[in-house]
Amino acid sequence: MAWARSFRPLEVTVGAGMFDFEGKVALVTGGSRGIGRATVELLGRGGATVIVSYIVNEAAAEEVVEAVKRVGGNAGALRFDVADPQACKRAVEQVVKECGSLDVLVNNAGIAMDGIVMRLKSDDWDRSLAVNLSGVFHMCRAASRSMMKQRSGAIVNVSSVVARSGNSGQAAYAAAKGGVVSLTRSMARELAGRGIRVNAVSPGLIDTDMTAAIPEEVRSRVIDKIPLGRIGVADEVAGAIAFLASDQASYVTGHVLDVNGGMYMS
Repeated sequence: MAWARSFRPLEVTVGAGMFDFEGKVALVTGGSRGIGRATVELLGRGGATVIVSYIVNEAAAEEVVEAVKRVGGNAGALRFDVADPQACKRAVEQVVKECGSLDVLVNNAGIAMDGIVMRLKSDDWDRSLAVNLSGVFHMCRAASRSMMKQRSGAIVNVSSVVARSGNSGQAAYAAAKGGVVSLTRSMARELAGRGIRVNAVSPGLIDTDMTAAIPEEVRSRVIDKIPLGRIGVADEVAGAIAFLASDQASYVTGHVLDVNGGMYMS
């Protein structure tokens, strides 16, 4: 299957009518690139007003906003650090005040602070958990207050295949993403009675900026272990996120949806 290693879908086409988000407001953290950007564009094509959260690259965030507007959607950008609980609270309050509601929250923002445990700096461990796990908690807590008042909402958290498989050199990342899975299931139980669904997606090796730095020989070894014989693209994860956020998943909560080409099967 040598051909499969180099295969890349030229485009993952999801029809604008496949997921209907007309009249809904969505906030996507880390929405300026990769999986976040693909999710913003897909929700926007579905009719949602989408807020792109970012922390560094304002130009990239504005580019995504313009991309949504070019296809007739409505979007805006909002800068804040998900590791700051007060910033998360203010961001959600601003979205609700300016847009009228918050119907969909996608917790996608993440960083990779790699290193084997014996060499991993405490500051890197702390920052990884602050963004990848505590950031999800801060956003869920802030958003759930608004969603509970309207007695509806969908939260989708982005975990990772390494949350369950583990990976050498990614102890901090794997620990945080494992926490995201447990947080997702606990919140799903807490909020179901208020009409709020909480789910997660668990991507495998996806072609994004975060994975671009992986050496080619390492990438090839990983691909050899993927039954579908290739890495995924951001649009494929965005489709899974959009499904879980949509009314088509109205009876789905507390679920972790694997998008990994068969790399890990639970």
